Amino acid sequence: MFVALTEDPRPAGPGAARPGRRHLSERQAEAAERLVIAAEEEAGSRPYAQISVRSIAKRAGVAAATAYTYFSSKDHLLAEVLWRRMQATPYLVDLDQSLAERMADAVRTMGFGAAESPEVTAACTSALLGEGPDVADVRARIGREIALRVRAALGPDSAPGVLRVLQITYTGAILSAGLGHVRYDELPGLMAEAAERMTGTPT
Repeated sequence: MFVALTEDPRPAGPGAARPGRRHLSERQAEAAERLVIAAEEEAGSRPYAQISVRSIAKRAGVAAATAYTYFSSKDHLLAEVLWRRMQATPYLVDLDQSLAERMADAVRTMGFGAAESPEVTAACTSALLGEGPDVADVRARIGREIALRVRAALGPDSAPGVLRVLQITYTGAILSAGLGHVRYDELPGLMAEAAERMTGTPT
């Protein structure tokens, strides 16, 4: 039996899912989208330290000054890449699966474990640690989405506190992967094991 997520963690309001601080016209939205795509391409072709708003804008074919009207920094842009990945992979909960299977599937939909582009994920994860209100806003949206998907995977009968511990565990696992201590494609299995251990589910 499949159950769709029923709670939307994104802020409500016109243009809330779009980057920047104002409503965008269709033309502006297209430019912003090109910048996000270019940011992902930049993250796949050079180290985080060598990426800049200027290099992203050049790849997107827009002026750097224009890029700054939509995104406040390279961290804002790279964080948006991860948010878009999460939006592009909605999570449908299959309650007929075991807890481990549900948790692993949830982690695979979160956008951090794309096996084909670990360098992109590493750069974007570094960006999430950046400063500024725009990065903090994207980080908060991603955090709410992670909590939503972990809670859905746990099911309605999970013990109080389990969600928070697993959410922190996943955040730590992402940072460990960014530091090269584990591979991103190991995260689904690691979180499945953590969920089983936290809930006492037999392995």
